[in-house]
Amino acid sequence: MTVRVSRTFEFDADPADVWAFISDPGKRASAISVVDSYEVHDERNATWQVSLPIPFLDSTVPVETTEIEREPPHRVKFVGKSRALRVTGEHTIEETADGGCRLTNEFVVEGEIPGVEKFFKRNFEKELDNLEAALHADARIEDAEAESEARGSGGAGGD
Repeated sequence: MTVRVSRTFEFDADPADVWAFISDPGKRASAISVVDSYEVHDERNATWQVSLPIPFLDSTVPVETTEIEREPPHRVKFVGKSRALRVTGEHTIEETADGGCRLTNEFVVEGEIPGVEKFFKRNFEKELDNLEAALHADARIEDAEAESEARGSGGAGGD
């Protein structure tokens, strides 16, 4: 079984700022809760030490990740391979009419041992929430919705 998921985020931020985050293999790894640690080898390669709470896996598993496509500042695609799983992630940034941007994220996980797909099927939404939160935590990236709410509430009052 293969698990596929996609989600789009919108930001009131310069697309270059979102690119700076999403194209960094260390920042991508740090947003994933099951990545215990990671080592970035260069701008395209990293090793993630992944800990999955599933039977038959009692230690971390090294996942060797490599960017296979890179189109700055719009698209990056990577593949991660290990004895436990194979993951493909793709991030595409599009500028929006209001000067912000839209980030489309697509992931595919294929398990090599029992329980991997089931784990990701149950937890992928949480992992995407983690990615979105990490992007929001980046000082340069603001959530388009929160930013527009902040602008809208500033003038309301007792006039």
